[in-house]
Amino acid sequence: MTKSKYQRIVLKLSGEALAGSLGYGINQEIVNNIATQMKEIVEMEVQVAIVVGGGNIWRGIAGSAGGMDRATADYMGMLATVMNALALQDGLEKHGVDTRVQSAIDMRQVAEPYIRRRAIRHLEKGRVVIFAAGTGNPYFSTDTTAALRAAEIEAEVILMAKRVDGVYDSDPLKNEGATKFEDLTYIEVLNKGLGVMDSTATSLCMDNSIPLIVFNLNEQGNIRKVIQGEKIGTYVGR
Repeated sequence: MTKSKYQRIVLKLSGEALAGSLGYGINQEIVNNIATQMKEIVEMEVQVAIVVGGGNIWRGIAGSAGGMDRATADYMGMLATVMNALALQDGLEKHGVDTRVQSAIDMRQVAEPYIRRRAIRHLEKGRVVIFAAGTGNPYFSTDTTAALRAAEIEAEVILMAKRVDGVYDSDPLKNEGATKFEDLTYIEVLNKGLGVMDSTATSLCMDNSIPLIVFNLNEQGNIRKVIQGEKIGTYVGR
């Protein structure tokens, strides 16, 4: 069996990553790609938790900017993450990967409530756990959810799946001359305002010494490469 560097990980997926080139909604081809990679990781006996965003369906900040009450807009965003989580669960289970969705907002007909010990037990049994509905509180991003859940389940690393192959000093999709960072400290991310995570999430990772690896999701096999310790993307730590 291929040796893995990490035994328990949190994979952070943005809603936009699920939309792919469509720009909105859920791209089933991308869901299948993620499911294929997850199956490979689970077979390496790595425990996998996923935190998924909802920006492909609804962004709370955008709703708030349009005049909607911020808390209401954020709750709508949380519901969008549940839709994405269910789509991921369906894709994973079609590939034979046992999966549980845990929601921070109680909706027992479609998902388990988030219970830390139950989540850890699922992971120990080889199930992929998808954390939906953010933290269950407005004003907190799914980046913060990823940092919080990683700390709670004692994950060794957070894998930040992006559409680009790391962290740059400017948007590489708009600026061909953008410079890529191979390694960064948490403080550098905060001081440079690089947007890897929001400041709350980055500070939480720093306080709990949880490293981040930012990499390109769309290249097949990249998750396995990260798990095996290959140097791809950008590493953020102390």
